Amino acid sequence: MLRQEKENFVTRVKEELLNAGIVIVVNRGNGITVEEITKLRKDMVKSQSKFKVIKNTLARKAIEGSNLESLSQYLSGTTGFAFSNDPVEVSKAIFEFCKENEDKMEIVAGIMDGKSITGNQIKELATLPSLDGIRSQLVGMLSSIAGKIVRTINEPGSMVARVLAEKAKS
Repeated sequence: MLRQEKENFVTRVKEELLNAGIVIVVNRGNGITVEEITKLRKDMVKSQSKFKVIKNTLARKAIEGSNLESLSQYLSGTTGFAFSNDPVEVSKAIFEFCKENEDKMEIVAGIMDGKSITGNQIKELATLPSLDGIRSQLVGMLSSIAGKIVRTINEPGSMVARVLAEKAKS
């Protein structure tokens, strides 16, 4: 890459990383194939996330002077960045890939909303339900409560109707 291309690349990467709600750093081991990385990138797109392998020197320049600078200590070997505005979905996608390819890729650390998080915390995020799952649970709870309220309100009227029906029989 020419110097100008590198500068443009660093600027673009910095902008993408700073605009993400979560940035996850992964270390790639040996033996990972192009097909596997392509599958990971497709999975990331499905979860509205991105995955980029960035040369460590360019990554350091991109995160220099920002709230992501603490990630520079994890930039060794072949490093990849997964990032998104949905922390749960990106964590699930990268966690599943790492689980399938244990010896080829490892979650190292990340930054979520400006705070450092460990690889274990990212794995915990991956076990949470998605935003849509949480919404459906909330709707289920609200409709259950609404049903109980309706039954409670209708019960006194039903009791009166049963008493009147029994009186009418006698």
